Amino acid sequence: MSDILTLFPTRLYRAECDDTGFVDELRSACEALAYDDVAGQKWCIKNGYPGYTSYASLNDLPWRFPIFKVLSKSIDKHVASFAKTLEFDLGGGKLVMDSLWVNVLPEGGFHAAHIHPNSVISGTFYVAIPRGASALRLEDPRHAMMMAAPPRKAKAGRDNQAFVSIEPQPGTLLLWESWLRHDVPMNRADSERISVSFNYNWV
Repeated sequence: MSDILTLFPTRLYRAECDDTGFVDELRSACEALAYDDVAGQKWCIKNGYPGYTSYASLNDLPWRFPIFKVLSKSIDKHVASFAKTLEFDLGGGKLVMDSLWVNVLPEGGFHAAHIHPNSVISGTFYVAIPRGASALRLEDPRHAMMMAAPPRKAKAGRDNQAFVSIEPQPGTLLLWESWLRHDVPMNRADSERISVSFNYNWV
């Protein structure tokens, strides 16, 4: 008799917003930021960021645009639900959003593989995903420790793949634990891929 157990699973939370009016208003706010945020534009040029991000220039989007405040309150509820699934023991503390920023990737733009240090849960709300836009690619957190392991079969099940791509649509919300390495491959669409990313800390 034999048995195979699944241990240490990696969770990804997905939810969909079907309020197109909300998504359209959020898109307008993101586009206005990309146009008006001179400090952010300069940071992107200086650091070779292919597109626009408010990550290093603005930390008060929910105050500047009411639509971001509505978004953050909605995300709070999803993060609370995800935390229950992960069975976190928060003691007397709670998970609080401590950063939220806009990303605009034009044709040819990409975001190299990275993690979100000093955070517990991270995620992205997708605002504009044109046909041909890149997916979010997630990396098996054990990848660097596989050493002499052979490659996976081309048709391996998703649970056994080293990389998994998740294709969002406008209104998709994705949440993951912040240690999960991820990247955004080159945007091959002829229009902008727009999203709003965020981090939650335990306080």
